[in-house]
Amino acid sequence: MDAIILQEKPETGVVTFNGKDYMPDAKGNLVPVETIKPAHKLEDETVRKIIAFAEDLSAQIARFRGHTMTDLGVFDALLAQEYNAKIGGAKGNRTYQTFDGLMKVQVQIADFVDFSSELQIAKKLLDECLIEWAADSRPEIRAVITKAFNTDKEGQVNRSEIFMLLRLDIEDPRWQEAMRAIRDAMRVTGSKEYVRFYKRASVSDGWQAVTIDLAKA
Repeated sequence: MDAIILQEKPETGVVTFNGKDYMPDAKGNLVPVETIKPAHKLEDETVRKIIAFAEDLSAQIARFRGHTMTDLGVFDALLAQEYNAKIGGAKGNRTYQTFDGLMKVQVQIADFVDFSSELQIAKKLLDECLIEWAADSRPEIRAVITKAFNTDKEGQVNRSEIFMLLRLDIEDPRWQEAMRAIRDAMRVTGSKEYVRFYKRASVSDGWQAVTIDLAKA
């Protein structure tokens, strides 16, 4: 009995089975290469080529971010050791700049905020305000409240609209109490560190971002 020889070539998607070339389809079936339409083979080749470059670039960006945070961490440590000083505020946001003022690196900490049960108290108070104000209430305020407490597919309230409520200046005591309940309901559940890079031609020019985000390149 002849031995079964199976050889896979992930870079091309081709599987060689006893000397014949096949390509697995989306259902896992091995399809003889010669029966696949040229357009489908060309599409497969193009996507594999792009993904290979994307994976390499993703790995480079990951290494670059690691080196960047290490370099900044070393600088922070030296600054603390030599001068008993540090860059940044209480939240950890930091800005590093060249001596000529033409380049800078910013590290920003973004908090993830969720809301606890106090938010339902705020909703009840705001509903009372809307009922009493009735026709006198501005439709845009009613719309913001409605959007804020409409839940999304995951059952989460609309955070951006909740924060919009906090920016409205309304003197009604129940409104103020509702805003206090919203603030009490806020819980920081995590944070993420972002690094951004900027350059400018002269100190009188605006900053231009050094783009690493593919969508904005």
